[in-house]
Amino acid sequence: MTDPHVVGICGSLRDDSVSRIALQRALAAASERGAETDLLDPRHLDLPIYDPDGDDPEDAVELARRVRRADAVLLATPMYHGSYSSPLKTALDYCGFDEFEDKTVGLVAVSGGSFPITALEHLRSVLRALDAWVLPYQAAVPNASSRVENGEFIDSDLEDRVATLGHRVVQYANIEPDPGSFESEQNTGAD
Repeated sequence: MTDPHVVGICGSLRDDSVSRIALQRALAAASERGAETDLLDPRHLDLPIYDPDGDDPEDAVELARRVRRADAVLLATPMYHGSYSSPLKTALDYCGFDEFEDKTVGLVAVSGGSFPITALEHLRSVLRALDAWVLPYQAAVPNASSRVENGEFIDSDLEDRVATLGHRVVQYANIEPDPGSFESEQNTGAD
């Protein structure tokens, strides 16, 4: 088996984004486990709000191609109003089943305050609708401004949690999320 290819999509446009810092740490951890990694940064992509009647811009086509090519995806988002960010929503809108079906996905959410559980839950629901296989393990960064300094984590436990997500996404990158079983293949009475 070849080393997995892991794509990370950042859901923040801020230059000093803690979401991006966390995503970069998770991707570095994936790389430490042998993965080829690729960061998709919305600051460098021309992704207008998705219009199903319009032609997809070149950057959207490239985004979908890179996600489709990946064995696993890491998504990182700040929590805005209890959910995930609009840049991440826009990126996901340009993707679909072709990009996410049976794909392993790891989630990171960041908030300036309390634990960003609703952002993680909302992303998990969207990815389930795309038939992705979302890791049960996830990384959350609450109280973000007190967790990083000069672009680095100062909370080693939190950094370890984010790194573990990167390791897990490699570990499960090529999992078959819904393998057939002997019983299901042999259950002729179910027809």
